[in-house]
Amino acid sequence: MFKKALFLGIVSGLLAGVAGIIYAKVYYTANEADFSKVAGTVNIVASSLFGGVLAAIGYTVLDKWLKTKGEIVFNFLFTLLSFASLLLPIGHRFSPPIDTPELFPGMVIPMHFFPALGWYTLKPLFFTKLAGR
Repeated sequence: MFKKALFLGIVSGLLAGVAGIIYAKVYYTANEADFSKVAGTVNIVASSLFGGVLAAIGYTVLDKWLKTKGEIVFNFLFTLLSFASLLLPIGHRFSPPIDTPELFPGMVIPMHFFPALGWYTLKPLFFTKLAGR
């Protein structure tokens, strides 16, 4: 069970990382605001992978402890933590100051939901519903 969840976490994290990189490039093209020193390619992929692996651990633990209610509790907590993580870019302070700091949250806030979206999208490929569960 954990191996499957971990593989799902890694794949969905990589998918989220790729989506984040594409989104960052589109955002830069549209706004000409370069935040690559704070949210560069490596940071985007690493944070997405971290979210995916953390999700795998959380899913496995909650499914084991709560059995039939584990998945719904996991989905609720994953979504809640994704929203809570928005406080990080909102409160970010740049040093030295940059020209357009107000554009930074607009770039990274959507990326905070990419790991959850990747997980929810790919989960049916890795875990099928069991009868009676």
